[in-house]
Amino acid sequence: MATIGNFQQSSDGEFTGEIVTLSLQAKKVRIVPDTRASGENAPSHRVYVGRIEIGAAWSKQSNEGRKYLALKLDDPSFTAPIYANLVEDEDGQNCSLIWSRPNRRNGD
Repeated sequence: MATIGNFQQSSDGEFTGEIVTLSLQAKKVRIVPDTRASGENAPSHRVYVGRIEIGAAWSKQSNEGRKYLALKLDDPSFTAPIYANLVEDEDGQNCSLIWSRPNRRNGD
């Protein structure tokens, strides 16, 4: 697992922060609640850098009852989508975007 981003949540439910990897340095990233969401599989949030949408997020809950956002980030410059989870830090003030390499199943 690796922390690839840091965010703060505002009172309106929007998260703002940055995502940094070896190939991606995105500042002023916004994760915004999607008021148009309909259907149980629809994303609860959209991810933007400036006006460009680079992904979506779904509200989830861990087995321990902690809420988090599961993100899928994609861009034509990526070789594959990035999947990560936005979790609240222990201080309760900030959130970390955590990435881990997907497990390969046998035969993949």
